[in-house]
Amino acid sequence: MTTKRLNQIEKHLSPMDSANSIFQEIPLAPPDVIFNLTATYKADTFAQKVNLGVGAYRDDAGKPWILPVVKKAEQAIVNDSSIDHEYLPILGLAPFREASIRLILGADNSAIKENRVTAAQTISGTGANHLGALFLSRFYSKEVPFYVSNPTWANHKPIFNNVGFETKDYAYFNPKNNGLDIDGLLADLKSAPEGSIILLHACAHNPTGVDPTKDQWKAIADVIESKKHFPFFDCAYQGFASGDLDRDAWAVRYFVERGFELLVCQSYAKNFGLYGQRAGCLTFVLRNADAAARVSSQLAKLQRSEISNPPLHGVRIVSKVLNDPNLYAEWTENLKTMSGRISNMRKALYDKLIQYKTPGTWEHIINQIGMFSFTGLKGEKNNSYFLL
Repeated sequence: MTTKRLNQIEKHLSPMDSANSIFQEIPLAPPDVIFNLTATYKADTFAQKVNLGVGAYRDDAGKPWILPVVKKAEQAIVNDSSIDHEYLPILGLAPFREASIRLILGADNSAIKENRVTAAQTISGTGANHLGALFLSRFYSKEVPFYVSNPTWANHKPIFNNVGFETKDYAYFNPKNNGLDIDGLLADLKSAPEGSIILLHACAHNPTGVDPTKDQWKAIADVIESKKHFPFFDCAYQGFASGDLDRDAWAVRYFVERGFELLVCQSYAKNFGLYGQRAGCLTFVLRNADAAARVSSQLAKLQRSEISNPPLHGVRIVSKVLNDPNLYAEWTENLKTMSGRISNMRKALYDKLIQYKTPGTWEHIINQIGMFSFTGLKGEKNNSYFLL
């Protein structure tokens, strides 16, 4: 018997090396910056600590706020004896999806009337971004770049990279005036390869708090149309940004009115306070009903292979509120409470900066919108800090 064969037999009979894993050589990934900061905050015993981690609304005591309307809807669901825990359809709860479409597009939108809209319930906005990007990678093109604003939400690039897209930046924030670099933005969209996918924040841009004006949105639409780019909207803050659901959806509705085919990702984490329930929706607006049916069929196929069926409890709450006129009216008041408090906090900071004669101009603090802001304050390495 050869030496080689004896060695094979010896290896086969020897006990497995318990000290090493077949995954021993994979690199150790760094912790998520935002959630690791939150964990560090929770572990800190300092009484005057401030949470600069995950972007979540808190009351004056630093506690999560359960919306009163959410409590009412949840109690009604608990008391409903007809409720069960069966699987949802692959694309999710139909009344929730239909209400989500109406919320973002407007109930009287012609695209709805013409049946050229389809939607899938998703794992919050993150799941909507992923499913939308996955669909485009299969049925649009993976050869075109996926453009995101500089800066953008920290999770955008990993989501799009994970389904095979190359991501590129387009100019967005102008540090000279702490506002929008509209000239750089338009120039980058003009120079992008024809048919590129363009990620657009519908409102309350994360992380700068800087949104285009209506005229600037029109200029952006002009370039996207001329270059035949595909608009990919992310809408995580409708109603939470300004307190006005229609105002916060204006950009999406304008693009639909212009005749674009597009998709929009919706999250109900912020505007319902349902952070852990992961309620979201992905909506496609197409040119005709036949295209909508085809897209819907492929979304269902992709969703089935990944999560099979979406979760139930969070979307029951959202659906209950969106489809009940009284609860809906109460929800709009809850939204005004949250957005109004954020605006008041911005104004209070602005007033203090003026009171103390802080060098510089600070109007951008109150001109920006939503829960994020680039303050313009510089650190040792000349980086802008976030105001949460």
